[in-house]
Amino acid sequence: MITTDFVPGSPCWMELSASDLQRSLDFYHGLFGWEAESAGPDTGGYMMLRSGGRAVGGAGPLMEEGQSPSWTIYYKTDDAQATAASVAALGGTVHLEAMDVMGLGVMSHFSDPQGVEFATWQPLSFPGMEVADEPGSLMWVELWTPDAEGAKKFYGDLFRWNFTPFSMPGDVGAYTTVSPEGQGEERMHGGLMQAEPEMLAPMGGGGDWHPVFHTEDPDTLTPKVSASGGQVFMGPEDVPGVGRLSTCADPDGNVFVLLKPSPM
Repeated sequence: MITTDFVPGSPCWMELSASDLQRSLDFYHGLFGWEAESAGPDTGGYMMLRSGGRAVGGAGPLMEEGQSPSWTIYYKTDDAQATAASVAALGGTVHLEAMDVMGLGVMSHFSDPQGVEFATWQPLSFPGMEVADEPGSLMWVELWTPDAEGAKKFYGDLFRWNFTPFSMPGDVGAYTTVSPEGQGEERMHGGLMQAEPEMLAPMGGGGDWHPVFHTEDPDTLTPKVSASGGQVFMGPEDVPGVGRLSTCADPDGNVFVLLKPSPM
């Protein structure tokens, strides 16, 4: 599970880029009760998203022409510059070189060889999200990719992740769970799977890393997604060994999952 005692290679932040920021803030407030707080006058409209006063992530408007709305997952690194060099050497693309963010940390933005975007965070004074694996917060991250073996090679070399096959019911293809280097299965933080073209269509045909949000009542929240301008692709339905879940998208088409996990 995702925790807030971050280790290298674990998710430590999530960030929403929105075409209509207020619309997106209203959408997620209606789902999770998140409150938006300005990060400061010189941050380009960037907002901190809080649940019960604790930071769950960030959100901001699109900052450049051609930028697409997205959820971006950040992974912890102890050396932002070395990570950027490794991304390039492994066939990924560096979109933003290591950049200090007001002394809070050092961020970089990348895409993997399959074109899926992600980011890293080297903490200085700000470690990352202050709550995880609780209702209304991030509990899992999931990669849908057109090349699962290529993705495992890239991220395995980059972050030294541990990969474990997981049997999913039905004909949904092979699923692989992910945990940070040197950590046990109790620290699994995500999964990846080969996705067919119809699954990737909402992302424009490419893959993506999307957030999975903990919820205690997906049956109540799922109708709110459609009523608030989002989409529901699947669910809510029970997945043995996983929980009750829905696969959805916000008004910008950013995919996310609502999940009430099965009892441990």
